[in-house]
Amino acid sequence: MEIKVFGPGCAKCKTTYQVIEKVVKEHGIDATITKVEDIVEIMNHNVMQTPAVSVDGVMKVKGHVPTEDEVKKMLGI
Repeated sequence: MEIKVFGPGCAKCKTTYQVIEKVVKEHGIDATITKVEDIVEIMNHNVMQTPAVSVDGVMKVKGHVPTEDEVKKMLGI
């Protein structure tokens, strides 16, 4: 599973990464989590609001920090 967190490195983006990382570790999910901080790459994925999260190429979150329950739902837990 490939998870990407899009954002310029702001506090909300860092929190989003931490929430996802926590859920992945707690449930033993085999996933690669990547931070995408390059503004050009963020724009290439049609992200206008950060933080944003994609799972296996499908955009799941835009413009807010997901809760642990939201992360579980998007990962199919």
